[in-house]
Order: sequence, then structure tokens, then C-alpha cells
Amino acid sequence: MTAVLQRLRFPVAESRGRRYPEAPHPYRNDFQRDRDRIVHARAFRRLEHKTQVFSDPVSDHFRNRLTHTIEVAQIARTVAAGLGLDEDLTEALALAHDFGHPPFAHAGEAELNRHMARFGDRFDHNLHALRLVESFEQRYARFPGLNLTFEVREGMVKHSRDFGPGEFPELDAYLPGLRPPLEAQLIDLADEIAYSTADLDDAFDAGMLTLDDIVSAIPKYAEIQEAIDTQFPGAPPRIQFLEGLRLLIDWLVTGLIQGTLAAVDETTLHSVDDVRRYPYRLARLTPGPAETSAELKRFLYATVYNAPALQQEREHSTAQVAGLFNYYLENPTQMPEPYATLASEQPTHRVVCDYIAGMTDGFLRRTVRQLRLPANSCS
Repeated sequence: MTAVLQRLRFPVAESRGRRYPEAPHPYRNDFQRDRDRIVHARAFRRLEHKTQVFSDPVSDHFRNRLTHTIEVAQIARTVAAGLGLDEDLTEALALAHDFGHPPFAHAGEAELNRHMARFGDRFDHNLHALRLVESFEQRYARFPGLNLTFEVREGMVKHSRDFGPGEFPELDAYLPGLRPPLEAQLIDLADEIAYSTADLDDAFDAGMLTLDDIVSAIPKYAEIQEAIDTQFPGAPPRIQFLEGLRLLIDWLVTGLIQGTLAAVDETTLHSVDDVRRYPYRLARLTPGPAETSAELKRFLYATVYNAPALQQEREHSTAQVAGLFNYYLENPTQMPEPYATLASEQPTHRVVCDYIAGMTDGFLRRTVRQLRLPANSCS
């Protein structure tokens, strides 16, 4: 099996460049500059106050969207290094992969999309992320947005899905019908590993599940726990759990490295262009870790994501999103600038959606309280 995939590493010198040309930096390449621009963006800082699974009033120790992003970046960069791919491009994509998420995680996204559907439109967090980095972020005098390289913008819109010509007309400039580079293909699976294991950790802390629950549902974890029982028989359950979680993450990350290597070795690909033209994505887990990942997701849906307490919280949150959307739809001048002006120039529902999508959880709650909307049913 090939040691590393350097022949498929995206060459930064072959980037399609930026929408607005800039002089090269004396000691940072383009993907390093992209990474730094992402870290300094407001959208990145706002992730700290957006829900991952558990909202901040529950505990100060649970993940938020920002800490999740950092964990994804760590895993993705580790995998890229193991495969000999471009770590800077991979890290930039990981750090920006959740830019477009609205308040209240996937429940907030589904609620915004429901309201947009009333106007024959939609809300998609990947498309919103592109709008953020191309226009909403205002940090530079010479151009709108962050002026990221084509490859980072392409990777953002192709996060977790490919699309064909005409499927998303607004994305026809981003090589529809072609796969993104391998660096971008890694992000979805690194994301999956990060959130599944982190959600397991947070749910254990929340008392929603026990070691016995995990062992019964996930055979690989049972194997890991058996070794831990032998090695650390006197350790408290929490420490035993963390030891097991560490080994589970290592098992899944190794599976992603080895699975991607094996997938490439089944082909005759020699270049990034070959990767783009391949009929499907090559980043994948080996069979064992893939099955463990699937079992873990099924277990989390059954015991955590669909738990009544979290479902009740989601209902409160989506009611607030709905109330605020309808209020601004009827009172667009009550939005701050530039949104109030944009609402007179563009479809009001789109501007309202963009404004709400950029909010943090806390800011949305405060706004609902200040406006005294009926949706203010949770503290």
C-alpha cells in the first residue's frame, strides 16, 4: 500500500487564486493566509455562542460550535499529515466548515428553511457560509468578504455533498460535476468523528448514558472497555470512559487514514485533476471503523438526540426563530443597518433569513425578549 498520497496533494502554487487579486505574502502561502483570515473573522468568533447539541445553560463544560470546530480541525489536520496532503488547506476548510450554521444547530436550520420554503426559496448552511465569506464579512478596504482562495470556497460549498451542473445555479462557478480535492473530502468524515465522539462525551457527563449502555450498543467499545478493565481496574468510571473514548477516536481516525489509502490504491490516479474527475469521493473509513461510526450514530440518535428534554428545548428554540422571522418580515425597518436598507432592495425574506442566521443563540434570545414576542417561552 502506498505510504502517502503526495502525488494527490493539492499544490498551493496551482490554486485558481482569489476573486480579487492580491500580492503574495512574504512568508505565508495562500492557504495559510486563508486559515488566518478565517480565524480572525467575526463568523468564527460567533461560533462560541452557537449550540452544538447541549445549550450553554446546561453546563459550561459541554461543546459549543467553536470548540467542535477546533476538534474537527485537529482531527482533519492529523489525517492530512498522515496521508501527505496539504495540512494548511485542510485546516482552513475545517475551521470554516460550520460558518453558515444559524442559532440552535440543526433545529434552527430546519426552521429557517421551513420559512424560506413559503417563498419558494431555501436556507442551506453551506450556501450561507459562502455568502458570509464572499460578502457579509467586512474587514478589508479593497474588497468585500474575506477574498479566500477558490479551493477553500469550493470546499465549503461541497462540504458533505457534490452537485451537478445547474443543480445550484448560484454555484455553477465551483466546478459542478467534479469532486473537490482530497483535502476537502476529508472534512465531512473528520466532522463525523469529532461530533459523534464529543456528543458521546457530553452525554456521559450529562448523565444520559452509562458505560454499560455504551458497551451494550457498540461492540468495538465493548472490546476497548474490556482492555481498560484489565489495565485500570481501580479507575473511576469517568476516567475509564475517557480512556475508552481516546482509544475510540484513535480507532476511527486510523480507519479514515487507512480507508482513504486503500480507496486510492484501488485506482490509477496520479494527480489532483484525476481526483476531481473520479466518479465518486475517495475519503472513507475502513469497514470496521465505518460500522462502528454507524453504530455510534444510531446509539446517539436513540439515547441523546431524540431525548425528550432536548426535544423540548428544540421546540422552544424553533418557536423563537419563527417568531423573530415573522416579526422582521412584517417590520423590516426594525432590523439594524445594513439589513434594513437591503430589505428595500432585495427580497425581504432573504434579508431576514440572513440576519437571523448570523445571530448567536444568546443574541436571538435577547432580541426576542426585547421585542416581547410571543415566542419568548423559554428563558
